[in-house]
Amino acid sequence: MTIFDELACPDRYPRSSRYDPAWLLDLDMGPNPLWLLEDLARDLDLRPGMQVLDLGSGKGATSVFLAREYGVQVVAADWWIAPDEAAAVFADAGVSGQVTAVRAEAHNLPFGKDSFDAIVSIDAFEYFGTSDWYLPYLVGFLRRGGQLGVATPGMTREVRELGAIPERIKELFGWEPIAWHTAEWWRFQWEVTELVTVTSARLQEDGWRDWLLWTQAVAEHTGDRAGPQHNRQAVIDLLAADAGEFLTFAMVTARKN
Repeated sequence: MTIFDELACPDRYPRSSRYDPAWLLDLDMGPNPLWLLEDLARDLDLRPGMQVLDLGSGKGATSVFLAREYGVQVVAADWWIAPDEAAAVFADAGVSGQVTAVRAEAHNLPFGKDSFDAIVSIDAFEYFGTSDWYLPYLVGFLRRGGQLGVATPGMTREVRELGAIPERIKELFGWEPIAWHTAEWWRFQWEVTELVTVTSARLQEDGWRDWLLWTQAVAEHTGDRAGPQHNRQAVIDLLAADAGEFLTFAMVTARKN
């Protein structure tokens, strides 16, 4: 069995397991986005025809998945990936009629009030969503009763509680994990606004294992164990050593009041 075979996990991720691992790895911008989205979507109610914003959509894998698996209409918004690059992915996947690519910065979204039935963000929210001001801004784009779902790198304990970023994590990621919060931090951060009702807030079961497996697969697929941002072998070593003590993903969903 190769590392690519291990990316098929029909018992845990039946929908994601139908996708070509090589296709997904070619679109890599972070730990397996389809696993994260499929897990998150269990706490959402996505129905055909809904208008969904995929915020921080990257190269487009999650937008393809939303369109194919749930029959929704998707706006794929990303700051770093050019719309024509993402549109080519959507055309190749046969979902051009359901997905529109937009270049947008998360704090200056070019949409009207009450534009969406749902907003999802996979492995991106940590870069822009931790500000006290951000949730009130974002929910303005949701219709009444609209859903918000986020899968974001998380910690099993707050850095504030620990008193410092654990040394081995800090050595690799620097200050970045300050924005990696527990699920309960997100629950309070959202509910205290009284703008939404949190419907789920949990740490992903074995999230660190998925993260580790994905990083190993990317390293094997590219033949490059030193990635452009962080040394991939260092990430592999860190996740193996951490073994879920601190590192995972937080999965949070809510409805607009």
